[in-house]
Amino acid sequence: MVTEPIVHALERAPELVVPLVRAAEPSILKRRPPNGKWSIHEHACHLAEVDALMTRRLDLVLAEEHPRIRSFDPGRDEPDGRLLSLGLDDALARYVHDRGRLVQRLRHLGLHDWQRTAIHDEYNSYSVLAMFRHLALHDFFHAYRIEELVLRKDWPPPRA
Repeated sequence: MVTEPIVHALERAPELVVPLVRAAEPSILKRRPPNGKWSIHEHACHLAEVDALMTRRLDLVLAEEHPRIRSFDPGRDEPDGRLLSLGLDDALARYVHDRGRLVQRLRHLGLHDWQRTAIHDEYNSYSVLAMFRHLALHDFFHAYRIEELVLRKDWPPPRA
């Protein structure tokens, strides 16, 4: 089934992200790069926050026919630096826990559930399948950004 690679990627993402964050020298966790983009801490906390958003979206799409979904842009929708105030250890634990619950829920969806759609203000098509494929790609995008920061030439090297 086309959904299995998506569910598998969602299930495995914390196994990639958490050790990557833990490899970072603690002194750089909240350091933003010179371009002002997010720190490792912010990327990791954001991943934990997004699972709750996606669970709410799933609830909505399964409960209503073609509900309207508003896009989420942290740069637009949240104050700058909000993620820096969150506890990293709590966020990572929540990411692992919530993701496990989400994956179990997705595994119990029927084909009809995966095909349910919503009207999204940014996309021309938005189904449960697209929503969670997007989430899997989103995980790996942020994992890549975290790794870029962990490996910055001008910052302390990762811990062994």
